Amino acid sequence: MKAFLTVMLAGAVAALTIAIRIPIPGTGGYLNFGDIAVIFCGLFLGKKWGAVAGGVGSALADILGGFFIFAPITLVAKGLEGLIAGILGQSKLRVITLPLAGLTMLTIYFIAETLLPGMGLGAALSELPFNLIQAFVGVYGGLLVFYLVNKAFIEKKGKKEKAS
Repeated sequence: MKAFLTVMLAGAVAALTIAIRIPIPGTGGYLNFGDIAVIFCGLFLGKKWGAVAGGVGSALADILGGFFIFAPITLVAKGLEGLIAGILGQSKLRVITLPLAGLTMLTIYFIAETLLPGMGLGAALSELPFNLIQAFVGVYGGLLVFYLVNKAFIEKKGKKEKAS
């Protein structure tokens, strides 16, 4: 069941990443809302399956969107983001600690962009503020979606128990 849900959520990650792309001036990169789904996957599926759904879904979006060179980097960056969200999501302090998942993603992209041919330190620095915004929106948006989904399941379960 978790494997099926992981595949479905990986598709959701890819779709959300591709659906709305906001171009970053001068670099060819873009902002997207896929990190919301990556964080949600880590929280909802746990560290192992969250890493798979986040990493594979995001890498698939790179491939489908024509950003082939980023697919392996994305697989690692978003996979680790989902893994860390799954680990830290178990903590009562998750609202405070969860940004570490987004910062991990941000750090991996910064290092990769610095090393990629045709990019370098200048491009990595110019994308940094945008990646920071994406990480912040992803962390707190994913947390919000997780709370809303949990609330819906709890309310549905409560209604079911009252009907019995």
